[in-house]
Amino acid sequence: MASTPTLRTARAIVALTAVVALTACTTTSDTRDGTAAVTGGTLSVVGPVEVHSLEPATSSELFTRLQVSETLVATDADGALRAGLATGWHADDDTTWRFELRPTAVFHDGEPVTADAVVAALQIAYDKEGSPLTGAPVAEIGVDGDDIVVRLDEPFASLPAVLAHTSTQVLAPSSYDEDGAVTEVIGSGPYAISAVHPPQRIEVTASEHWDGTAPAITDVTYQAVSRAESRALMAESGQSDVTLGMDPVSLQRLQDVDGVQIHSVTLPRTIQMKVNGEHPALGDPLVRQALSAALDRQGMATALLRDPEMAATQLFPPSLADWHQDDLTALEHDADEARRLLAEAGWEEGPDGILVRDGERFEITLRTFPDRPELPILATAIQAAFADVGIDLSVSISNSSEIPAGHQDGTLDVGLYARNYALVPDPAVTLLGDFAPEGSDWGAMGWNDEDLTAALEAMAEGLDDAQAADARAQVAQIMQDELPVIPVAWYRQSAVVNERVAGMTLDPLERSWWLSELTWSS
Repeated sequence: MASTPTLRTARAIVALTAVVALTACTTTSDTRDGTAAVTGGTLSVVGPVEVHSLEPATSSELFTRLQVSETLVATDADGALRAGLATGWHADDDTTWRFELRPTAVFHDGEPVTADAVVAALQIAYDKEGSPLTGAPVAEIGVDGDDIVVRLDEPFASLPAVLAHTSTQVLAPSSYDEDGAVTEVIGSGPYAISAVHPPQRIEVTASEHWDGTAPAITDVTYQAVSRAESRALMAESGQSDVTLGMDPVSLQRLQDVDGVQIHSVTLPRTIQMKVNGEHPALGDPLVRQALSAALDRQGMATALLRDPEMAATQLFPPSLADWHQDDLTALEHDADEARRLLAEAGWEEGPDGILVRDGERFEITLRTFPDRPELPILATAIQAAFADVGIDLSVSISNSSEIPAGHQDGTLDVGLYARNYALVPDPAVTLLGDFAPEGSDWGAMGWNDEDLTAALEAMAEGLDDAQAADARAQVAQIMQDELPVIPVAWYRQSAVVNERVAGMTLDPLERSWWLSELTWSS
């Protein structure tokens, strides 16, 4: 089919913009065979996440991903804890943790990173909503010589993992106003902020104060582009060097494009449906089990995600090796079983094919958002699957904030989103928040389980290996039986990388893009 004039024009504009951008942002030198090799310039990173805030708890991890700011504790490519601003840490006793500060660290304003500055930043994080540090049993954050000392009200073995969360990033005192609000992001990482243009653009440059190996690529721009199709065109045309957040169809097409490489990593992230447990229909576990059985996860993963291995048979993906339970009875597609469960719950087929109980039709609304391009297409497939078993599902595609808003005002029926269970490297911390008795914006709604809460609290306090394994198995089984959130698909993160760039490695925890390790290809 011939391209429409509009599409041809759009492609031409993108291609022309790419030429201009590459001419302006790169320098070249002649190689021995006479071709031009890129030797410098500005690295262009494109992704779907917009710049809505400078605050660590609400900045969507952009400033840690760009390596502008650091946390006390970092993680490696295997997701294990490693040194960040702290070179080491240990528990003096059950309720006292000590963190040794890296002595050579310097903020981008030239001031040294002192224990007092770290404590001030952590105290601000502790006082702000949206940080897992707020939920930790912290009694006092203080200084002892050059060390940071955290005293707890009760044992909390997960504290080092919490201090790897991006909301605890340490900024210079000059970053804050007198009320503790961030007015400028002044970190201590390899890159310093040159400019921030909300909501689309961040510019960074290599910091002269960085005490580690200097980045080979000194200048980076991050551009937020909401449409997946636009990001794909930018990757294909060379306008973007590193492109994130690709939709499955574009990603498959780009695999055959010369000049780009696809890098992928399986994340500890699950696409799931949050279900309102206080809804007259959805509060019944039989109904939630029916909703799960109605889903053809294998078909959706194969046809829509182009990745059959991502069909979620349980909440925790194989990438969470300690949490994924191989012996758990898998969630499977069985439309007849879904109909049987719905009938057992009292639902009967109405005159138009939609189920009815006590005169009420089974009508619900699913809210989702386009930031992750696979969510709207999965929502359409879920709509068809539910219709097949007699459920009238409307789909509302809006801003991601509509899901927590619906949780808060009680109007949410079902929300479809992707949840990363290793935002804190210890998943128990995220689970404690998501499935707390009072519920959570991105977790349970109108549902709680005392046994699950007890198991998660015991893990946070500290268990031996065997006890922790038993607790994880118990949590997985409860989630599989009760389905307060219904798993749909696991998640594979991919980046389209231009051949000009070498050394790309994807972080399985999505804390950093590790741009300081990239080089220009020769």
